[in-house]
Amino acid sequence: MKTKWQLCAVLMAVLWTLPAAAQTQEEIFPRGKLSEPKTHTGDIWLKELSAGDETFDAGIASAIYAPGAKLDWHVHPGGQVLLITQGDGYYQEKGKPARLVHKGDVIKSAPGVEHWHGATPTSSFGYVGVTPTRKGKTIWRSRVTAQEYKAAQQ
Repeated sequence: MKTKWQLCAVLMAVLWTLPAAAQTQEEIFPRGKLSEPKTHTGDIWLKELSAGDETFDAGIASAIYAPGAKLDWHVHPGGQVLLITQGDGYYQEKGKPARLVHKGDVIKSAPGVEHWHGATPTSSFGYVGVTPTRKGKTIWRSRVTAQEYKAAQQ
């Protein structure tokens, strides 16, 4: 149970910084490196903030998406929490309709649930992702099709 409390403390620290960053209109964390498009379409900048280890199971990363950028369908064996820090985007679980998400939303993706997330066509999109790693790394699936992305906009 100690790990859950440690994860909770990390999440609280991140949430504590969100209002200050929002007031200054700056990104909370420096923009990371432009990611190679092996598992996504469009431009996405990623920055690892903390790698999971023996003490703190969760990996924590910040991501910034250009308008229209999106990750492929994927699964997190240990689940994932997304703290939306900027813009508007979509989140969709396999077999369910896409959700429009906004700055300030918190998305909880249950362990083993196939999903994708990405920016709307007209807005950048950013989040801090908290991903437990002991159950395994992200499992990448197929690309989000143009039809699936268009359906998310309905």
